[in-house]
Amino acid sequence: MKKLFSGAISRKVGLPPGSLVHVGEARTEAVRITVLDYDGDGYREETVDAVEACFPFRDTPSVTWINVDGVHSPEVMEKIGRHFHIHPLVLEDIMNTNQYPKVEGFEEHILIIGKILYRNRETGEIEAEQLSLVLGPSWVISFQEKIGDIFEPLRNRIRTGRGRLRKMGADFLAYAILDTIVDHYFPVLEYLGDRIEELEEDLAGNPTREMMNVIHDLKKDMVFLRKSVRPMREIVNILIREELPLIRESTHAYLRDLYDHTIQVIDSVETFHDLVSGLLDLYLSSLSNRMNEVMKVLAIIATLFIPVTFIAGIYGMNFKHMPELDWKWGYGAVWLVILVVVGTMVFYFRRKKWL
Repeated sequence: MKKLFSGAISRKVGLPPGSLVHVGEARTEAVRITVLDYDGDGYREETVDAVEACFPFRDTPSVTWINVDGVHSPEVMEKIGRHFHIHPLVLEDIMNTNQYPKVEGFEEHILIIGKILYRNRETGEIEAEQLSLVLGPSWVISFQEKIGDIFEPLRNRIRTGRGRLRKMGADFLAYAILDTIVDHYFPVLEYLGDRIEELEEDLAGNPTREMMNVIHDLKKDMVFLRKSVRPMREIVNILIREELPLIRESTHAYLRDLYDHTIQVIDSVETFHDLVSGLLDLYLSSLSNRMNEVMKVLAIIATLFIPVTFIAGIYGMNFKHMPELDWKWGYGAVWLVILVVVGTMVFYFRRKKWL
């Protein structure tokens, strides 16, 4: 999981609002910018070498998707903001990768900040990446922290012209990007659901100390998921209910469907959160049951030795006149009595199902 605060957030202390300071994991790779311009007749896709190469697409009648991989360059962000008339406070929020998910409407554009969730296949941990969308009249600019994303299936839909995506406007493209993010939550939830189910079976069978650490890690994952997923419901709700000129009425139906998906995701996260809380109770209960079984065995052993100790104590007394001490079969008789007493007690315990 990502840290709550990371990067150079302390460098922003004392700076005026709108100062472009990258907050997040330190990165040195070059910013990559790709452009996908399309309409009903065709599409054009390219990776530009300089940020200025994407500027002509601002005023084209076609829909343009500009994807920026890397938000750590103040120079690139400033140039994009100046040409597309993006508010400095918006650029500041985009460069802060610890920004809380939200949506804000401005006169010329809309800012949407969300979290992409995915599972690291090498470590198995749930990781998040901030995605910032700036929606304009005929263009969408997406800002991502890292190079590489989950949107290749969406790009293929644009390339092949499947569905209505190529026939709709920039607002529908923004919806499609958000829908892809929400759809990508479900594989993460399925993975966590499988982990919880496996852990529950292990806890019921043979709980170990290591499982407590796993439960605490799952609880942290649940808290992290709730903070990342819950705001998405409010984001979609604002896009539906607020009177935003850049969101067409025809897109509202799709946003309402997206809202239903977010509700489903949030319900799953809440269910998993309750299950993980129950795992801790199951762990403690399993340990208690194991301890009770151990104490039961020890109590039975101690009970079996009580009459044996009593008999041995009697014949261990140093009285001079004890008739059995001079009897030829005294030693064997004592053993016989001990075995009979112990056998009788074992039979009784088994009949009571204590053994």
